[in-house]
Amino acid sequence: MRVRIWAIFAFMLLAIGVFAEKAPDTIQARLGHAYRFDRGGWVYLHLEGKPEDIGFQHGYLLAPEIEDGFKVVQLHDTHASKHDWEFFRHVAHDILWPKIDPEYQSELKGIQEGLAAKGSTLTLDDVVALNGMEEVADYYVPYLNKLQGKVNPPGLVAPGNCSAFVATGSYTSDGKIVIAHNNWTSYMVGERWRIIFDIVPAKGLHILMDGYPGTITSGDDYGMNEQGLVVTETTITAFAGFDPNGQPEFARSRKAMQYAKDIDEWIKIMLEGNNGAYANDWLLADQKNNEIARVELGLVHSAVDRTKDGYFVGSNFPIDPKLIHDETTFDINDASSSPNARRKRWEQVIRQNKGKITVETARAFMSDHEDAFEGKQHADMHTLCGHGDVNPNAEKGWELEPYDPMGAVNGKAADAEMTKKMSFYARIGHPCGDNFVAAPFLKAHPEYNWEAPVLHDMIAGPWTLFQKQDHEVEQKASGE
Repeated sequence: MRVRIWAIFAFMLLAIGVFAEKAPDTIQARLGHAYRFDRGGWVYLHLEGKPEDIGFQHGYLLAPEIEDGFKVVQLHDTHASKHDWEFFRHVAHDILWPKIDPEYQSELKGIQEGLAAKGSTLTLDDVVALNGMEEVADYYVPYLNKLQGKVNPPGLVAPGNCSAFVATGSYTSDGKIVIAHNNWTSYMVGERWRIIFDIVPAKGLHILMDGYPGTITSGDDYGMNEQGLVVTETTITAFAGFDPNGQPEFARSRKAMQYAKDIDEWIKIMLEGNNGAYANDWLLADQKNNEIARVELGLVHSAVDRTKDGYFVGSNFPIDPKLIHDETTFDINDASSSPNARRKRWEQVIRQNKGKITVETARAFMSDHEDAFEGKQHADMHTLCGHGDVNPNAEKGWELEPYDPMGAVNGKAADAEMTKKMSFYARIGHPCGDNFVAAPFLKAHPEYNWEAPVLHDMIAGPWTLFQKQDHEVEQKASGE
């Protein structure tokens, strides 16, 4: 009997040893050709393969960043909505998950599996809710509150995020496309919005985009694919609308980036199953024919403008009169609002630089501190490079209090030649190069101490060049 027990014990030890040897091999097989490196304050992440493997690579290689970024979204969304996180898990499971295409369900499962392989306890519902960071709190919750006759908590409105433009023809120096974008969001979220995703899927098109750790789409929406299609956007301020039977915006925007070869295909994918969440004015450029477009996508109304000689700008203002009337509470006549003041500034800089716009001038636009409403040169919420932490005025359209620590948290820019090569410039932090330091801000503004556990310093990096299938080599950063 004693011999048999020892034999069983020896067999178990052998089995454990074999499993221990094979486990790393299994992980390495799923990682395939994936890799990551740091440059200019960004994390560059190359993913490649089937959806489940792309997801696993993402979760495994970005596990620390995803865990950290998740805590921020969890704090932000529960504070804004006054719902606990279990509510968000249920929405992810019951409302979002059933409408996601199988391809992206597999990728999301892969992210959770990659996290688990690194010891994370985040569930699939957590990962799906993280991907819904732009649509659940700001779109689904107001829809649900209206359905239940409840009043929204203060500040729970569709936010105004981003400044962006696209130009072509007689407006650019070579007659070809130039496109650029600032991501505007809270600093606690934006400081972590530092991933450059380079994705080579088994099906569809090669993608290069920026994004938030753990998400399958850009989210602030700046990206390009191998067919020369470039996409960005700015959010429609004070929009209200949500269809729980529609497909999540994060899944549709990823699908459009991955499969659309031109502007028409992109519009078709985005309209199919539109749930109204994260309503945007989308700015697109097709490098193949130097055509640009603005697609204003609400829930009930949408409008498309296209040209091969002109420009479109975005700073969170809606355009279509029907959409403004039926789907927003936006005041187009309030010259003091951030969207309207920045729109005025956009018109000024585009006209002043007609025929001279390059990727370098685009980067200067992203850094601009001219307040067109006050006629002064100083950073605030009226400037293309937004600085909410120094802004003494409330922003009525977004229901923001004075000195809210939000604004421009990164910048991206590209021209036609860069797009042809699948590359763009990116700068982490304020595109102007200014830094945000959390400790003195919180001391001066204790009303924001609820952010203290996750509010970090936001240090600006240099404008840095990234390209498809990039590698960890020394590259000279362009400009400071």
